[in-house]
Amino acid sequence: MALRSACSSAARLAAPRLNAAAAAAARPFSSLDRTKSVDNYEAVLDKFAQIRACAVLRTPTSEACPKAMQAAIDGGFKIVEFTLTTPDCLQHLSDCRAKHDGDVMVGCGTILNTTDAENVIDAGAEFIITPVMLPDVIEWCAARNIVCVPGCQTPTELVNAYRHGAPLQKLFPGVAGGPNWVKAVSSALPFLSINPTSGVDLDNAGEYLNNGAASVGLVAPLFDQAAIAAGDFDQIAKNAEKVMANVREAGPYNRKK
Repeated sequence: MALRSACSSAARLAAPRLNAAAAAAARPFSSLDRTKSVDNYEAVLDKFAQIRACAVLRTPTSEACPKAMQAAIDGGFKIVEFTLTTPDCLQHLSDCRAKHDGDVMVGCGTILNTTDAENVIDAGAEFIITPVMLPDVIEWCAARNIVCVPGCQTPTELVNAYRHGAPLQKLFPGVAGGPNWVKAVSSALPFLSINPTSGVDLDNAGEYLNNGAASVGLVAPLFDQAAIAAGDFDQIAKNAEKVMANVREAGPYNRKK
């Protein structure tokens, strides 16, 4: 009896989230405006699985934003994330999407509510990142076939994000143990697809990927603020080249469907 109960509990824990189509039908939203196709949803996840690294940009000035992001793209990044804490973020996001559409996948982070989500989707974001686990935003996205990657700090938050409909789960902030922590959690909870950001640098990105991370986000180590302040965008491109070389060595990720 005890064994049967334990197995039943494990099965419930690992019960898959609603797929995109089922989520859209099940969520009680009065309006499903901004809904994307299931094919679009799958294409976003396929690109994360193929590329496995996202350039995450925060800059204190509007002027530096497009230059820094272009340098990361020139260095090899094919997935990029603007953040709402950057001045004129939505305009820069829209411009980047128009310039690189079909080649570079463009998303937006620091989403704190569904109004933020609406605004960034209208600006052209192809995926959404939240800094913390926000069930209302995750469910809003799941109902519309929009990939949402919510910030989580503990295994419990990672599982809850998954169960609310997040196909990728962002590990933020960084945790003690780094890659070994990811290995332990992804082994115990293999249905998760963990995306570490804080704590990932130019040298250890591949180590995270080889220890179970689905993908990684590069923030400060990529976008060195001293280099940005000095206008040394060539350094940003060199940082991008270095980390993307490490990421490519890890190979593509086998998606969990």
